Amino acid sequence: MGAVSRRTTRPAKHAASCPCGLPEPYERCCGRCHSGQVAAPTAETLMRSRYSAFVKGDAAYLLRTWHPRTRPERLDLDPGMRWTGLDVLGTSDGSAFHSTGTVTFRASYRGGSLHERSRFERVGGAWAYVDGEFLDE
Repeated sequence: MGAVSRRTTRPAKHAASCPCGLPEPYERCCGRCHSGQVAAPTAETLMRSRYSAFVKGDAAYLLRTWHPRTRPERLDLDPGMRWTGLDVLGTSDGSAFHSTGTVTFRASYRGGSLHERSRFERVGGAWAYVDGEFLDE
């Protein structure tokens, strides 16, 4: 069993900050994953980059980082959805030394929030989203 951490991030005030809530500008944070410049080094980083992809409407990145075993054929994102913040509530495993990991988070959107425990596995050395379990608020 790996270490469990709790890290809460709020949407940054600066317009150029990353949607995932970390203080780096998008281009130096999740944007690097989205463009293919770097692969997410941890399950948490992948989860954050996937959240940012939902914010940015990047369905191609979401599909590319979905485990082939559970990936849908296509993904239709709601253009009216407005994501407003991300809280990482805990992680288990998911580092460079692991082949699996979980990330528990709350993603807020206009009108509500989504509380999920997501599972990740390495595929060909890269982290991939497997599936998630919705948790009660």
